[in-house]
Amino acid sequence: MALIVHKYGGTSMGSPERIKNVAKRVAKWARAGHQMVVVPSAMSGETNRLLGLAKELAPAKESNAYMRELDMLASTGEQASSALLAIALQAEGMESISYAGWQVPIRTNSAFTKARIESIEDDKVRTDLNAGKVVIITGFQGVDEVSNITTLGRGGSDTSAVAVAAALKADECLIYTDVDGVYTTDPRVVPEAKRLKTVCFEEMLEMASLGSKVLQIRSVEFAGKYKVPLRVLSSFTPWDIDINEEAKSGTLITFEEDTQMEQAVVSGIAFNRDEAKISIIGVPDKPGIAYQILGAVADGNIEVDMIIQNIGKDGRTDFSFTVHRNDYARAIDLLNAKVLPNLGSAEVLGDTKICKVSIVGIGMRSHVGIASKMFRTLSEEGINIQMISTSEIKTSVVIDEKYMELAVRALHKAFDLDQVQA
Repeated sequence: MALIVHKYGGTSMGSPERIKNVAKRVAKWARAGHQMVVVPSAMSGETNRLLGLAKELAPAKESNAYMRELDMLASTGEQASSALLAIALQAEGMESISYAGWQVPIRTNSAFTKARIESIEDDKVRTDLNAGKVVIITGFQGVDEVSNITTLGRGGSDTSAVAVAAALKADECLIYTDVDGVYTTDPRVVPEAKRLKTVCFEEMLEMASLGSKVLQIRSVEFAGKYKVPLRVLSSFTPWDIDINEEAKSGTLITFEEDTQMEQAVVSGIAFNRDEAKISIIGVPDKPGIAYQILGAVADGNIEVDMIIQNIGKDGRTDFSFTVHRNDYARAIDLLNAKVLPNLGSAEVLGDTKICKVSIVGIGMRSHVGIASKMFRTLSEEGINIQMISTSEIKTSVVIDEKYMELAVRALHKAFDLDQVQA
């Protein structure tokens, strides 16, 4: 008997009929003798609906004055879907119980809308599992040290599921989505994209951080850190599919030492439309200037991605970085208010019409010329590169967003990803 964690996304929970199918699938696993913990997302579109109501009441820019209340509001979507799934399971004759994050409890810090999990108490859950119950735990949320409900940010249900699996030392965590695994790139952009049977945690972490929407980056971090066996598979296969076949479907997220000896040089192409570029022109070229700029941005709880500082001339230089588009306006306001007054004649410029395109693969460690092949491919398509970032297993570029699909298709073909065996 294994302890298995299932996570179901919003589309999987999108209607009463789909919730019934999830309940039948979970019951099948439980009747096969497994202890089952399920982490569901809110029903598809529900979180957006709730936050839209808040925006109608307070249409101004986000304010710390009501960030706490946004978490109170947004957390109710997962609570509703968890209760509905428990009811559906009970209707299937399966004992089940649902818990909100604060009831487990899942303890987090107090960074509202972007909280991080600090610990999970598992006594209550283990007691229920040992009593033969299916335990359903709300994704996306937790509770801070003064009992405020917090949320983990978009995609946080993936993180919840993997964190719960780590805390319980689960045998496996299955992430059910509306796709049947991890692909070499988004099939909606490149129809020839292939599903990968396996991908290592390092590659999946890079792909998640670079824009792949299959898994949320913090969930992959958790899985890699705590050695949680992780599989991505589809919730839209028939619920009564043979359990042994289902357990081997989708894409297995594994460890590098478990991968094939001759790993493909590039495993996938990731892209992200959700970034914006900010440039500060004419800043003093002196020690500490990067901290002066980015320290203020970090204090505003804004994450920075790519960074470039140009060579200085006449005592001044240009400094550019990218942020999520949702943080763009707030970052510009913060820089104008807190940074520019101390930088003399410097000015802030912004561009929200960019995207990031990346190639990812652990095989890049042992091969040369991969980045130059990427740059040549883009050049042959007439695509100008604005920023470049590299690591051992990825190369990313910022380009004009109107060229994104062209760039992804060209790179997918250039690195023979349409030849990958699914």
